[in-house]
Amino acid sequence: MKVSRLIFLSLFALSLFGCSYDSENDFLDGSDDPGDPDVLVNYTDDVQPIIQNACIGCHASPPVNGAPFALVNFSQVNQRANGIISRISLQSGSAGAMPPSGRLPQATIDKVQQWINDGKLEN
Repeated sequence: MKVSRLIFLSLFALSLFGCSYDSENDFLDGSDDPGDPDVLVNYTDDVQPIIQNACIGCHASPPVNGAPFALVNFSQVNQRANGIISRISLQSGSAGAMPPSGRLPQATIDKVQQWINDGKLEN
């Protein structure tokens, strides 16, 4: 009886703490696939949907939930691109990590970095 209880508790603990999506090798979701590195990433098609889904909840106009600035248009995102990539690249729980709900998939972060590398094209 004690052995089966110990096994059950061990399996339960492993199921709670054994998996994490919060690492440099996040699982890739096909929808976040950065695609062909020879294709230029642009704000309108690639980055704006990421900002809309992950940032606008707080970085609206006007900003809410303590966000210090808006990220609602190309100019605002373009101006803060280096800060955005540094914040979304942090591990969840790190001071200043964004979004507060948890780290984005690595493929999404890579797409934002490629947009910066490609020259921060609008469309």
